[in-house]
Formats: sequence, C-alpha cells, structure tokens
Amino acid sequence: MEIRPIFSSLRRHRIPALLIVLEIALACAVLCNAVFMIGQRMANIHWPNGIDEAGISVITVNGTDAKLAASNIPRDLAALRGVAGVTAAAAVTSMPLDQSPALTGFTTTPDGKTTVNTSVYFMGRGGEQALGLHLLQGRFFNAEEYADSGLKDFQSTAHVALVTASDAKRLWPGKDALGKQLYANGKSWTVVGVVSDVLAMDPTTSGPGGRYSSVFYPSQPDGMMGNYVVRSAPQDRDRIVREAVQTISALNPGAVVEGKTYARMRSDYFANTSSMVWMLVLVCAVMLAVTVFGIVGLTSFWVGQRRRQIGIRRAVGATRGHILHYFQTENFLLSTGGVVVGMLLAFGINLYLMQHYAMTRMPWYYLPGGAVALWLIGQLAVLGPALRAAAVPPVVATRSV
Repeated sequence: MEIRPIFSSLRRHRIPALLIVLEIALACAVLCNAVFMIGQRMANIHWPNGIDEAGISVITVNGTDAKLAASNIPRDLAALRGVAGVTAAAAVTSMPLDQSPALTGFTTTPDGKTTVNTSVYFMGRGGEQALGLHLLQGRFFNAEEYADSGLKDFQSTAHVALVTASDAKRLWPGKDALGKQLYANGKSWTVVGVVSDVLAMDPTTSGPGGRYSSVFYPSQPDGMMGNYVVRSAPQDRDRIVREAVQTISALNPGAVVEGKTYARMRSDYFANTSSMVWMLVLVCAVMLAVTVFGIVGLTSFWVGQRRRQIGIRRAVGATRGHILHYFQTENFLLSTGGVVVGMLLAFGINLYLMQHYAMTRMPWYYLPGGAVALWLIGQLAVLGPALRAAAVPPVVATRSV
C-alpha cells in the first residue's frame, strides 16, 4: 500500500492525529512504569522465607510479670505442646515481618568500621524446630548453649549465633562462615550454623542487601520473649490458634493474649503492597480503556469526515480489504509515533522516580513490551471503525454530505 496518501490525509487532519499520538504516548509511558512497579510489588509479596510459614502460628502475650518469665514460659510451652496437633512450640522475642525491627550493627573484626544492620532474633530451646529453620551448614544450638545464654540490655550473653546464607555471603564473601566471629558493642559471637534465608523483621525498609539479614541467638526464658511459635500441620492451624489462645489466657488471667497464623501475619505485612498493586492495575485498565475509546471515537469521526474519499476509492476499484488495510496502516503509523514518544517519556518518568522515590531502574525490555501492547491495542481499537468504513457502498459514500 502507498504510504504517501496516508501521510497526506494525516496532514489535513493534524489535530485528531496529534491527539491520538499524544494519547498513545501517555498510555505507553504510564503502562511501562505501572507494569514495572506491579512486577516489583508482586515480587516483594512472594519473597521466599526460610521458615515453615504454612505450619506456623504465633501467640503473642502482653501484660505478664517479666520477673516470672523463668517459670511462666516453660509452663505455657508445656501447655501448648499438649494441644492436639502441635508438633513443636518455642518462645521467641520477635518474628520475621512483625514490623518491629530490632536491629544490631555487626562487624567482622573488633575494630571494624563498616557495620551490617541485621534483624536479631532470640529463641528459646526448640526454636529451630518450631520455626522450621533449614540448616545449610554447621549445626543448631545444643543444650549447653541454651543453658548458658540470655538477654542483657537486649544483647545476647551467649557465645554462639546462627546467620542466614545471605549474611554469610555478605559478611564473608567467598569464605566459609562457620567458626567466624561476629562483633557488636564490644562483644563477639561464633557462627556455629548457616540457615536458609529468613526475611528480616521489616525487609521492605532494609534494602536489597538487608532483606534476608537475620541473626539468631539462643536464650533461656526471658520477659522479652513475648511470642510463642506453635508449629502444626497447615490444616490444623486455625483450630490450634483458637485453642492456644484459650489455653494461655487461662494460665495468664491478667494478660492480653492474641493469636494468628503466620500466613495472616504475612498477609497483614503486605496489605499495603497488595492495595498498591490493585490500584496500579486499575490505573492501567482505565488508561488502556481511555486510549481504546479515544482511538475508536477519533477514527469513527475520521470515517464520517472521509466518506467521500472512501467512496471514490471504492469506485475506482478499491476492495473492502484495501479500505480496512488503509485504516489499519494509518493507525499503525500513529501508534508508532505515539510509542516512540511514549518510550522516551517512560524513561524520563523512571529517572524521576529513581531520584525522588528510591525506585530501581526499569529494565529496557519493558519499553518494547509496552510498545507492542499499544500497537496491538491500537489495531483492535481501529478495527470496528475500519470495518464500518469498508462496508460503506460506493453509491452511498459518494453522495453529497
């Protein structure tokens, strides 16, 4: 098909053509960045976690006498282990994704200046079984290490620690972490085990390197250990949470006892992220709908304005296929102009977001992906008006209007 007549027609209809180009450019820019942000947020929501999320429930106890922790915690744990279906239970100070960061800055040398801020977890005897930690190297804590440990000013009095695989690589790149020393606040701990990556307490604010930055310490019962981790089969979790709350409430009449499955904890943590994803999906849907209706409306207007031109072409031998191809080619040229401008605009928006909102750089393949999507949408949007134009008989199209 000759392209020159199409450009000639577009020059005579500059304003509608410019409107379509700008509409497609804006849609392309918004679509590329929105889809990129959706992908990032969805990846966050599905971050893997090195604990048994499907089988864990968490019972939180507040308002008890911290001085009685040494006797109350073993009593409570014995009662929890007696609940039907419970396979393991332990006391811990905090949980991954609990949004209450307890961070310690670690170094690998006594006089190290570069610190790695890491989420710190203190867990009682059996904590590794209750959490479902996966050991990659070394060993878990033994009975002597649990007995010879505790908390003082929220610092471990133990001499051993577990680190995640990510921290092991970050702290000792290319080396074996077992037997290495962690230093903080004038104390040191020997790494006796490396576990699968466990999410930090607040990974969305920890940056890429700190997402799985976690250190585990052994601890005897302490008043700071206000969470009981209960592990069971996934199908028993809801029942066990109800029975566990009733059991602990009966043993601690003045305490505030709450329980939830870890799946619920994770859902609560990512609730705002999920809302943002749906909001961005809605923005994309609305933008694409506006673009489609805009193309349909302007193309329909063009068809009405060019009925005589269409009739003349039909009269000199143009088929319906020729007319249809004409409008599709015209739309493709407009879409191409729009996506070129849109890709430049999308890149500029991404740079702005990087500078002001700590966004990462958008991969290059989002740009051609958005262009292909807009080309396809443009072709689908123009199809209806183009078919109507192709269906106009020459005798009707050439009448005076």
